[in-house]
Amino acid sequence: MSDPPRAAYLRGNLGSFAADMRRMINAPELSDVKFIVGEEKKVVYAHRCILAYRCEAFSAMFAKQHLSCDAKEAEIPFDLSDVQPEVFLAVVEFLYTNCVMLSSKIALDVLTSAVEYGLDELQKLCVDYINSTLTVESACEALQSIVKTRGFHELSDPALLAILQSDLLTIDEPDLINFVREWAHVNSVVLDKPVPEIAKEVVCELRLFLLTPEELTFLEAENKKDNFIAVDKIAEVWKFHALKKPSGIAFHLLRRRKGTRPRDHHKYLNLYHK
Repeated sequence: MSDPPRAAYLRGNLGSFAADMRRMINAPELSDVKFIVGEEKKVVYAHRCILAYRCEAFSAMFAKQHLSCDAKEAEIPFDLSDVQPEVFLAVVEFLYTNCVMLSSKIALDVLTSAVEYGLDELQKLCVDYINSTLTVESACEALQSIVKTRGFHELSDPALLAILQSDLLTIDEPDLINFVREWAHVNSVVLDKPVPEIAKEVVCELRLFLLTPEELTFLEAENKKDNFIAVDKIAEVWKFHALKKPSGIAFHLLRRRKGTRPRDHHKYLNLYHK
């Protein structure tokens, strides 16, 4: 008696499959859910089963609607006014095809949406794209999104230094300090080195003189836990607050960044900020 044939897992043409799936993107035919997207209120059509099985956030969204609405109300479109249509369509494209078309115009916003929807693979694709097209100026613009991802923790010392030296960052200094502290802690674990050793060079580019005395007090208390910033650097800032004279300090450390929130004591720094 002959043995039964062995089962085999065979693949068809993945390219044609992806092309067919792409044809379903924003196609009204047979769609069962609508989204009203962006300020221009663009209608985007989709298929619940695809979005739900590919993304837990959409699954929860549909389940919540199902519990709270009757059958007629379930046809009401979802309002996504805070996202650009081209960004949302890029997310949908990824969910349907596992591929995405990115450009410098939308990459940061797609990354933000990927974080919001918990799409780790899309996050990685966005970070890889941003890193491959990175300049100091674009990195500063990107940082506010990148700090939410693993990509920020993977920045090298020179890359992070170049970013911190820029005036174009759209992040307030206390937030930036927290992000850099987190970077130092992650790399301390990865490289098995103390946090102060990891952070030694990059903390020199944090603009501590932009902090108020209250913010500096909080920073000093946090710093006692990990010695993230050298004590003498914090002492320099206290000296400035006491004398109101920023003498002997590198000028760029006294400049406000693009995202720096104004504080009363900045008038003593003679800052030029556009």
